[in-house]
Amino acid sequence: MTTDLKSRFLQVYDTLKSELINDPAFEFDEDSRQWVEKMLDYNVPGGKLNRGLSVIDSYQLLKGAELTDDEVFLASALGWCIEWLQAYFLVLDDIMDESHTRRGQPCWFRLPKVGMIAANDGIILRNHIPRILKKHFRGKPYYVDLLDLFNEVEFQTASGQMIDLITTLVGEKDLSKYSLSIHRRIVQYKTAYYSFYLPVACALLMSGEDLDKHEEVKNVLVEMGTYFQVQDDYLDCFGAPEVIGKIGTDIEDFKCSWLVVKALELSNEEQKKFLHENYGKKDPSSVAKVKELYHTLNLQGVFEEYENASYKKLITSIEGHPSKAVQAVLKSFLGKIYKRQK
Repeated sequence: MTTDLKSRFLQVYDTLKSELINDPAFEFDEDSRQWVEKMLDYNVPGGKLNRGLSVIDSYQLLKGAELTDDEVFLASALGWCIEWLQAYFLVLDDIMDESHTRRGQPCWFRLPKVGMIAANDGIILRNHIPRILKKHFRGKPYYVDLLDLFNEVEFQTASGQMIDLITTLVGEKDLSKYSLSIHRRIVQYKTAYYSFYLPVACALLMSGEDLDKHEEVKNVLVEMGTYFQVQDDYLDCFGAPEVIGKIGTDIEDFKCSWLVVKALELSNEEQKKFLHENYGKKDPSSVAKVKELYHTLNLQGVFEEYENASYKKLITSIEGHPSKAVQAVLKSFLGKIYKRQK
């Protein structure tokens, strides 16, 4: 991704923001306009922007030619809709998880002037998406498909979040509920659909494609999203904090992480009991004990095996696709995440 494309992408953010804070459907005053602008600047453009940028990337590969300025703008607008969706989830997620930091700064709701107003800000972020789509895509033949797509992916993500929340209920820390199949379901719905399928689906719709004819593409991307999350779980424990930009707390938080699921699978009765006693405890010595068990079970080696097997499987699926352009899109995604360190 050229710096040029990223700076063009960020310019589109400014355009969209200015349209939203001057939306004729609502009479803004100076205070409300400033609030929304601050809220957007704090929550929307701060991440790596991978999801948004990959709409442009994918569309370029599907079209197989230089994009016109107008096409870059529209692909960017859809990319920003995904970043808006992400911001909406994260703002509300952080409240639910009582988190303290996000992307190296305090969570939005932790700011003294914000607090629970953040819940409504989340709703506003969510409502910005159809405003953006209406303004820029209303006349397009795929407009209705875009609306359907965003609605469906939001439903899948919220439902994935629900399984995650009810599986990790703090009051009843029961490790026996955790299995590879429940881990897979959470990851698929909570992360894979919006992070992997959605950007490519947007590019396919812009290219005039019918999404119903691309089930296989969806399956490969959801598979890739699953692999991505397993990497994330691995890095949370074994990644260097200065590289990944955050300090992992999955063990303390009793998360249904791929590592704990694998550990349960590989443990003898004594080790299982040990995990039950130490997993999800805040004190550092318990966390250290869990990590020690992970080392004893050679989870780093097990992960590397999983990584290699996943990669082979994904490449095989991708190369079975009839369209070379679609193959290029999928391979570009895989190339970005394979063996990543952060």
